[in-house]
Amino acid sequence: MYEIKTQSYFSAAHHLLNYEGECENQHGHNWMVEAFVQGESLDKSNILIDYKVLKRELNAVLDTLDHQDINELPEFRGESPSSEIISAYIYSKLKEKIVQLSKVTVWETQTSCCSYFEQE
Repeated sequence: MYEIKTQSYFSAAHHLLNYEGECENQHGHNWMVEAFVQGESLDKSNILIDYKVLKRELNAVLDTLDHQDINELPEFRGESPSSEIISAYIYSKLKEKIVQLSKVTVWETQTSCCSYFEQE
């Protein structure tokens, strides 16, 4: 089994709903996102997937979030856009383009992250 990963970044604001504490107030993050792809078969160039393709598709998803108030986006309206919800959203959008996608990890800070993946 092979696994590759690429990273990218976006900046956005959000606030948590139904939460008591500082994060109920609007605040921003410079989010780092990691996208993982797994597979057993390599192509004729002996690669699982071209990093350029994975990065391009990841950036296309992140461009919809970059410099936005996530709470105001239609996909998140009425939701508490936690790292958990954001990682699942990015995963679902990216999975439409990258079928071998295995996991998405979203970092709010250098020490706090959430991963979303589907169980088999």
